[in-house]
Amino acid sequence: MALAAIFVFLLVCAVHVLESMLDLAKKRGSVSDEQVKLRVAITQLLKESSALSTPSTFAQAAKLKRLAAAKEKELAKLQQSDIKGKQSLHEKYGKVLKATKVLVYGLLVLSFWSAPVATVPNHLLQPFGRMFSWKGVDAATGRVVVGIIPWLFLTSRVSKLLSQKLAPIFLH
Repeated sequence: MALAAIFVFLLVCAVHVLESMLDLAKKRGSVSDEQVKLRVAITQLLKESSALSTPSTFAQAAKLKRLAAAKEKELAKLQQSDIKGKQSLHEKYGKVLKATKVLVYGLLVLSFWSAPVATVPNHLLQPFGRMFSWKGVDAATGRVVVGIIPWLFLTSRVSKLLSQKLAPIFLH
């Protein structure tokens, strides 16, 4: 019975880690090589234009500033198109992950509905023993039997906390 509880916990934890990684990747985003090149070009142009501060080089400095402004507009358009594409991709992955989560939870409930997930000594669950008990106390051992619904609730809360801490580690 202890292996079933560990299996359920690891499965729920894996789903929540994937969910946290997807959320973190959505928040972070990524920068393409083209965006990096444009940013370097913009800083280089602005540096060159600031170096040209004499009245005789004013026209050349203004031309460099206009060129930098045009590259900034190009960079903004590129970032906007990347954001739209990534949002639809994240939404698609989010829907697939949500469906997988519902399927996993449903299969776990169906497979462990008639059997207890774990048996735990009574003193470990005080004062919440009756909330976690499935059919009360096991008559043979005197331990509390934990059902799948309370176990899923407990493991989902714990795994959400763990996944929030572990997802940044996996993405580095």
